[in-house]
Amino acid sequence: MRIVKSTIALVLGATLAFLTFGEVFAGEAQKQLTSESVIETIMKRGKLKVGMSTFVPWAMRNKKGELIGFEIDVAKKVAEDMGVKIEFVPTAWSGIIPALIAGKFDVIIGGMSVTPQRNLTINFTAPYAHSGMGIAANKKLASGLAWPEGYNSRSVTFACRRGATPCSLIKELWPKARLRQFDDDSLSFQEVINGNAHATVSSHPNPARWVYNHPEVLFMPTIENLTEANESFGIRKGDPDGLNFFSNWIMVHTSNGWLKERHNFWFKGMDWADQVDLK
Repeated sequence: MRIVKSTIALVLGATLAFLTFGEVFAGEAQKQLTSESVIETIMKRGKLKVGMSTFVPWAMRNKKGELIGFEIDVAKKVAEDMGVKIEFVPTAWSGIIPALIAGKFDVIIGGMSVTPQRNLTINFTAPYAHSGMGIAANKKLASGLAWPEGYNSRSVTFACRRGATPCSLIKELWPKARLRQFDDDSLSFQEVINGNAHATVSSHPNPARWVYNHPEVLFMPTIENLTEANESFGIRKGDPDGLNFFSNWIMVHTSNGWLKERHNFWFKGMDWADQVDLK
């Protein structure tokens, strides 16, 4: 009986110790999460650091070398509402997620489509934009190809921006085609114009804009969206406060119409075109 009582006492003691340790550990973990929230870091620093990559009309340089575009407006508005300054950190698209994880900036605001693969590495806010993918092709090289099956051939070459959703989409839709990848979307279109690739895939309105500017060389095999996409802010995992703040910011400015107004300005019209060199 003494042995049984001693055993019970030991078990209860160990259980209580484990529960106490668990509570302390959980408390410390929550405390660490809160102390490491990107929102607190931004407010203490007095500056929001945004990772982005140039991609017309999301973000681009005007003729004075200044950054303009839909993403630039969005990031500036976030900083304004937080009462802090803004710093843009231009980053190659293929390395933008590793740079976020490494702490090079606070958040990705760069027209990043939500995908399961990316979500394994970083967290996404609620969507703040919705876009589709389109295709532009070289008339001389591709006008004789049947749509869409004719593009799924080893003799066909696509160009796309490295690390971007169009590259994955091309591999999915036309797995036999060859793929040439570039660090800038404009280089992909230029590759098609130069006759080194049959076609390129990009977010709307880019395919239509390039075809409009180069009608003698380019055409759109279809005006239908190849796919629909949701764009969100990207933030590091383990930061519920940051995810909550940015998602609520998007909700507020979706409800009041600000995001729609800015999106329409950059995507539905060309009033901004004289500010940049679109060649």
